[in-house]
Amino acid sequence: MGEGPGERFEQAVARFDRANAEDPNHERVDGVDTPKELVYARRMSERLARFEPDASEPLRLAVRSQHVRRWTIPRAEFPDGREGYREWRTRLAAFHAKTAGAILRDLGYESDVVARVESLLRKEGLKADADAQTLEDVACLVFLEHQAATFASQHEEAKLLDILRKTWRKMSERGRAAALDLKLAPAVRVLVERAVVAEKTLLKRAV
Repeated sequence: MGEGPGERFEQAVARFDRANAEDPNHERVDGVDTPKELVYARRMSERLARFEPDASEPLRLAVRSQHVRRWTIPRAEFPDGREGYREWRTRLAAFHAKTAGAILRDLGYESDVVARVESLLRKEGLKADADAQTLEDVACLVFLEHQAATFASQHEEAKLLDILRKTWRKMSERGRAAALDLKLAPAVRVLVERAVVAEKTLLKRAV
């Protein structure tokens, strides 16, 4: 008998996780040092299951492989500043799409499914494509819930407010509502609320 769709999906998740388990950078979770990108991938899937429980298989695959082997293209290899950051992010998106696509093809996924996952990982059609926007919302929610506090300890307040304001701008209204329901550290919640006010003020001035 052939493998069912569910079995193939689980194999894909396992392959993504094995790739991310090679991350030399670790994060302590529940007392256990775990590869950072493996932690991130699990958190992405967990958040998607709560945010969009009926997500399509291509979206679930894209969410799980969002940062696959991300550490192999470090930010330090690109110029400082906004343009260098954009170049890095563009290179990463293409790399993640290519890496995930190769794994899915090896598992026998149909070409249209592979193409869809690759498109989502390249962030094509953001805002216009519902799945692409859901992927962005989930990434923003994971950042706010699990990473914002660390950023707060590493950056000056003005820098963090700018990051949070840009994060808010990327999200859909449904994503923003979910963000306000997150159990954030008090200091982070205050900063998020300030960033939201700042973003709304900028939008009013632009009208």
